[in-house]
Amino acid sequence: MGSENIKGEFKILVADDEEHIRRILQFQLEKYGFEVRTAENGEIALEMVHRERPDLLILDLMMPKVDGFEVCRKLRSNFQTAQIPIIMLTAKSDLSDKIKGLSDGANDYLIKPYSNEELILRVRNVLEWSQKQKNANPLTGFAGNKAIEKELQRRIEAGESFAFLYIDIDNFKAYNDYYGYHKGDEAIVFAADTISEAVESLGGPDDFVGHIGGDDFIVLTSVGRAEFVSRHVIDEFDKGSLFLMDEEDIRRGYLEIRNRLGEIKRVPLMSLTVAIVINENQRLRHFAQVSDIASELKKFGKGMTGSVVVRERRRKTNPAEKIES
Repeated sequence: MGSENIKGEFKILVADDEEHIRRILQFQLEKYGFEVRTAENGEIALEMVHRERPDLLILDLMMPKVDGFEVCRKLRSNFQTAQIPIIMLTAKSDLSDKIKGLSDGANDYLIKPYSNEELILRVRNVLEWSQKQKNANPLTGFAGNKAIEKELQRRIEAGESFAFLYIDIDNFKAYNDYYGYHKGDEAIVFAADTISEAVESLGGPDDFVGHIGGDDFIVLTSVGRAEFVSRHVIDEFDKGSLFLMDEEDIRRGYLEIRNRLGEIKRVPLMSLTVAIVINENQRLRHFAQVSDIASELKKFGKGMTGSVVVRERRRKTNPAEKIES
């Protein structure tokens, strides 16, 4: 994707307490086809980011109520906004301010006064970089495989204790084939929303959510919260997914799928398997170990009926166990 193709389809939020600066930036960016929103302080900017989810935030450093540094820190600490790129805008040229802004998570810096050409070039470059980083399914906006591996390896190397939740929709392919791709996308989005809500309500500030691809998701949370989050996800998915299916199929309790030979096959309705991998006392050394354990647990869980939560067991005769409701 070349930077010359980065234009109109992107939404940019400009946050600056000076009205004339907001107007100038809005005019310059809209001239190049970008959709622009504005905010007069950091507090409003935070509200608008959560409500409108812009593709880029141009953020003034010195603002009343909540300054640019704090806005940046808050956005980076939330998994739903952590991936939004930020360009810091400031009249200061002090090196310490630049370093602080970049340390807090800013992607780039723009010093006032700036040329129109520099502004557009930096915006395009940051958006191009952001799009390349977004390897997750565009339906969810969750972090993709590279970001998942990076975050997982970071926690392992830091010696952190954590729980890794591997969440997979059972019988999704049959559902997708039976109801069509549009309904399949609805099911993916519903699962993502369910996971997001569970982490927001029961998780912690350092929790991380990712979308491996297709119908597979992950959550990184604390060991103590893992089962609560997992159970909540399953309960809400089991209730809400009924609205994605026809009443007749729900009453039957299965889908009737015709295979290539014309034979009718009965496939159970969608459910979830959540595999919990625990890292304590630095027992895991590489993200690949987590992936291998999660795959084995998932295979064990998929052999059961309905939605299940499974985790490792310390007995060699049975390396996994189902967590009862």
